[in-house]
Amino acid sequence: MSAEFNNLAIDFCGIKSPNPFWLASAPPTDKAYNVIRAFEAGWGGVVWKTLGEDPPAVNVSSRYSAIYGKNREVIGFNNIELITDRSLEINLREITAVKEAWPDRAIVVSLMLPCEEHYWADILPKVEATGADGIELNFGCPHGMPERGMGAAVGQVPEYVGMVTAWCKKHSKLPVIVKLTPNITDIRQPARAAHGGGADAVSLINTINSITSIDLERMVALPTVGSASTHGGYCGTAVKPIALNMVAEIARDPQTRGLPISGIGGINNWRDAAEFIALGAGCVQVCTAAMLHGFRIVEEMKDGLSRWMDSQGYRTIEEFRGRAVPNTTDWKYLDMNFKTIAHISQADCIGCGRCHVACEDTSHQAVARLVDEATGKRTYEVIDSECVGCNLCEITCPVQGCITMVPQQTGKGYLNWTQDPRNPRAEQVPTAA
Repeated sequence: MSAEFNNLAIDFCGIKSPNPFWLASAPPTDKAYNVIRAFEAGWGGVVWKTLGEDPPAVNVSSRYSAIYGKNREVIGFNNIELITDRSLEINLREITAVKEAWPDRAIVVSLMLPCEEHYWADILPKVEATGADGIELNFGCPHGMPERGMGAAVGQVPEYVGMVTAWCKKHSKLPVIVKLTPNITDIRQPARAAHGGGADAVSLINTINSITSIDLERMVALPTVGSASTHGGYCGTAVKPIALNMVAEIARDPQTRGLPISGIGGINNWRDAAEFIALGAGCVQVCTAAMLHGFRIVEEMKDGLSRWMDSQGYRTIEEFRGRAVPNTTDWKYLDMNFKTIAHISQADCIGCGRCHVACEDTSHQAVARLVDEATGKRTYEVIDSECVGCNLCEITCPVQGCITMVPQQTGKGYLNWTQDPRNPRAEQVPTAA
């Protein structure tokens, strides 16, 4: 049994959990064996892999592909696996047994069914009878199931999202979490629809439509099934920025502000989790990191988050949840008078010249290369008057902390784009009385 941390306990839309780290609906939560191992490792909850109507879905072989970085580090992960391929009866029996054995852990059951009310009315009492803590409506799966009128095919139509959510609230007393698809223009629209249908929370993001790579010898995408392939759902580290933005959009939308959010997408460590929570998430769901590194990663996640909270004086998750939301705004409200420029620490510089090449070739020609005629030694210095503070040199520098961005005193007050005289549609700035 793993250690627990008192400051990590949460109550997410009425669902209690000893910590905010849940396993997402996916292969790691497909059956009792996996879920029990996860709870033994210390996970606070799971979303059981999506259940559907009988007969169950049939999966293909193979199912996964990946994008690799250096040393075969998996940056992005793609899958074409469908919902559970086990019978409803077996899943319900196992959910009941696991919940009885682990009453302090959150068990949420993911569901995906056709858009006809009677299917939902039939399954919801059966799920409720297991003792599960809530349900998650899978409106996000981007492959296989949309071809059958489910998954993302529902999530991309706000009217359907609101309709099915309302059915679930009508036929069940359990908290209803609506899982949203990122394969949509404006994530706020389905979130508003879910809220309007009575959802207790939303979870996001589900996976992103993708083809990760092509086998140029066989001229077929990966993963390959026989001699063909298809698009799949992309997840892992690479999708985190997309997920953070969509979480923030919902958290700061006046029409959904206050709606509980379960954050999903590229969460590998405690810091990733803290970022989602800072943008409003009440819990986080993990899949790819667990599949790549095993369930024990949750110990470092819990320990790291708890220690960071202690260092910041946060006694509970709620004390810092959403604290970054007020600082997230539309571009037009950013301060046009703010200025920052780069500074290169000569003591830390290794003389590689990457900052100069990047700035000279693709940016503002603001990093000078200086050569000592006597020694031939090269040094690099920022030309302050040319630097626009774009951060490119800092990003390309291989030495952390060598290049820093230094805010400048301009003597000018706050001025956003709606007020800027350079904007032909600027609004008149009120004068002081």
